[in-house]
Amino acid sequence: MRRACITGGAGFIGSNLADKLSADGVEVVIVDDFRVGRREFIAEALRRPSVRLVQGDVLDSALLGDAVSECDWVFHLQANADVRRGLEHPRRDVEQNTIATSNVLEAMRAQGVSRIMFSSTGSVYGEPEVFPTPEDAPFPVQTSLYAASKLAGEGLIAAYSAGYGFTGLICRFVSILGERYTHGHVFDFYRALKRDPTRLRVLGDGRQEKSYLYVGDCISAILTAAERHHDEPGAHVYNLGTEETVIVDDSVRIITEQLSLSPEVVHTGGKRGWTGDSPLIHLDTARIRSLGWRPTLTIEQAIVRTVEWLQANDYAWREQVPERAVS
Repeated sequence: MRRACITGGAGFIGSNLADKLSADGVEVVIVDDFRVGRREFIAEALRRPSVRLVQGDVLDSALLGDAVSECDWVFHLQANADVRRGLEHPRRDVEQNTIATSNVLEAMRAQGVSRIMFSSTGSVYGEPEVFPTPEDAPFPVQTSLYAASKLAGEGLIAAYSAGYGFTGLICRFVSILGERYTHGHVFDFYRALKRDPTRLRVLGDGRQEKSYLYVGDCISAILTAAERHHDEPGAHVYNLGTEETVIVDDSVRIITEQLSLSPEVVHTGGKRGWTGDSPLIHLDTARIRSLGWRPTLTIEQAIVRTVEWLQANDYAWREQVPERAVS
């Protein structure tokens, strides 16, 4: 890989990927509008002469054309990832996830760039009947606008791969944890405990069971799959996660122990935290493991690493407004 474009490159996963690629000698073009991304996250990468920032929206076709020009790969990580708020802003997922993906693909086609990695989600499986859930599981009715918009993006990439000879690497993530983490359950719990260390409100019954993956392991999995399919056109789908899960109450325990707190935990009740929340997410990762990839951190270690980073970087959570209910 000589040159890569990362959409959402100033975000949580994108900035970590930019660091990794540029440290390995790859020229990197970061595209971000900083609605979610942070300049602090890419400050170190931008000190390298091989890294360039293109500030703007992925809905801007001209901007995208410049950004992807002469790239070997496009890592399309930009997205609206606020699953819970999807019903409040129903066009946001369509515009920022589906239409944005179409724009990226068209910019690539115009520039003769044919390799794309797409950050999809395990949420596209809805509420499956098979656990761990494999990549070829039948799709049930979609349960969130976020997942539906991501599934539409997957379909576009598969169609471009079939019609234009693209290499489409589709990675269905579980929730990711680690340095520069800025949204999700650990973030929400941490911020809530900073506001009131004596009481923690948890949506649902606390028995929701999820899998999580450390960001460094996520990036190594992405690059392992990209290397495997660098010269292989077509759509290639991989689940990215771990073989373990954690229930919400155990995650609360890990966080509070790390902070040396003993709050009263109040559950709102019900088996799901919000409309579209899946009570159990556990993906089958045999396909990515068959390429030799293995995670380096357990879920508990990833949670601890995330809390340590939040403790050392107050800016990342103090400036986050408005307040959101935790889950």
